[in-house]
Amino acid sequence: MSRHLSERDLANARAIELGCGVGLPTIIALSCGATVLATDHYEAALDFTVHNARANLGREPDTMLLDWRTPETDGIGTFDLVLAADVLYERKNARALADLVPKLLVPGGEALFADPRRDEAPVFLRAMERDGFEDLVEITMVDQGAKNVKVLLHRLRP
Repeated sequence: MSRHLSERDLANARAIELGCGVGLPTIIALSCGATVLATDHYEAALDFTVHNARANLGREPDTMLLDWRTPETDGIGTFDLVLAADVLYERKNARALADLVPKLLVPGGEALFADPRRDEAPVFLRAMERDGFEDLVEITMVDQGAKNVKVLLHRLRP
């Protein structure tokens, strides 16, 4: 996902990262000109993301605690890009994200989901397709030392 984002001009784009972890997609999107809201269920993940953005860019994203199963989205608005990397590892996450993503996107927006072929990803993708989203898939091999991992970048558009 980071390679894909780094090749885009995101000036004036508004993005949200779901499950930011240490914040790599957030940092790349910020460096490409986007305004980014980094979200996670864990406060520590937001702290890591802010630290990493400050250390690498000298600035930080907006942050917010967000539980996908009971999202408090009042007042955050909608986004040109919804970003998420390796978040489809539990069925409850897949269903919750499929409900949440359409609410977060502006008309014509795009959701980017990087997935190392987790078992629950098809649950999410089928739900998104039922909601009228098209899935354009890019395949990337990621070198993990002794092995390569196939990562699918799902570019979901209504």
